[in-house]
Amino acid sequence: MKRILEKPLHHHLKRGKSILLLGPRQTGKTTLLSQLSVDKTITFMEPKIRQRYEKDPSLFTGEVKALEQKLKKIPIVIVDEVQKVPAIFDCAQGLIDQKNAQFIFTGSSARKLKRHDVNLLPGRVVSMRLDPFTDKEYKMTLKEQLLDGSLPGIAQIQSQEDREIDLRSYVETYLEEEIRAEALVRNIGSFLRFLEFAGLESGNIINFHGLSREVGVNHTTITSYFEILEDTLIAHRIDPIIKSSTRKKLTKSSRYLIFDLGVRRLCAAEGRMLGRERLGYLFEQYIGLELIRYSHLSSGKTKIRFWRDPDGPEVDWVIEKDRKYIPIEVKWTDTPSMRDAKHLKVFLEEYKEATKGYIVCQTPFPVQIDKNIQAISWKEVHQLIEG
Repeated sequence: MKRILEKPLHHHLKRGKSILLLGPRQTGKTTLLSQLSVDKTITFMEPKIRQRYEKDPSLFTGEVKALEQKLKKIPIVIVDEVQKVPAIFDCAQGLIDQKNAQFIFTGSSARKLKRHDVNLLPGRVVSMRLDPFTDKEYKMTLKEQLLDGSLPGIAQIQSQEDREIDLRSYVETYLEEEIRAEALVRNIGSFLRFLEFAGLESGNIINFHGLSREVGVNHTTITSYFEILEDTLIAHRIDPIIKSSTRKKLTKSSRYLIFDLGVRRLCAAEGRMLGRERLGYLFEQYIGLELIRYSHLSSGKTKIRFWRDPDGPEVDWVIEKDRKYIPIEVKWTDTPSMRDAKHLKVFLEEYKEATKGYIVCQTPFPVQIDKNIQAISWKEVHQLIEG
């Protein structure tokens, strides 16, 4: 299955750069890299291998130099789950500077890399992110994507029953193992209770005090739990637009989105029989996730935000690109109308950096709603970032 990230990955390798490729497990990193011609793969998933380099990181330098001598060329070396032995980055710096090797570092967690002052080789390494499938990469029905998500290993399973089994395994086994492996929390039971509420509240503005009462831990612990989800790539944090010349009460709290809707549903212990209102709520999250995934493919030039005045108008998603805003309202309808555009009109009047707004819905064809507001199909949302 061809991934959008494949082309920029080849481009950066061709120009001699090393790469840091992060993404949650089962997003297809191994499959993507298997299509490359590499000279050596080291995986820190295996304890014996990991412990060998933890005891003596200089072995890594010696082995790579020996490989270069043997091949008589600059080798490309994959280092899998690099966050488990972050000291390897220091060894790699000299090897890169001396042109002994190119590296592709992969990881499924950024926590140790972010919180232990790890040398991430600025200027030497291109950072990339691999997410679950976008709609362009693998076609599923909209309802399948809302309920089952788009993890490659799940999306390509034909049996609905088998998808459910594998999603449950992902949540119960991988997520718990990931938390245990990094010794991130002392009380795994409270974290697992939190995970259920995080699934239920995905996409909402979080009431930390209310959630702390539900889970039975203090609100600072809830804050740290969300940081864990973000650092282990299980959740995206979306920050609001807080600048306004006329509004003084704009929401300043962030929203969190579980990275995959199938994983979200299993975390929340939700079934498959969902009503129209709930499907509309998930549709809004789906569009947010698609925008985030395409923003990751835009080389960091694009950010996804939202806008909310507690006293009135709110806009589901706002693309921030080249110092301009593109506001987006998401509606579970195939007949968009001016009524769906009222908050977009307010936003466009408030921010001169925004010249056009969009309603993303199930319309089969674009619909001009107002002079600067258009309704488009959810299948075309990528154009708002790529265009």
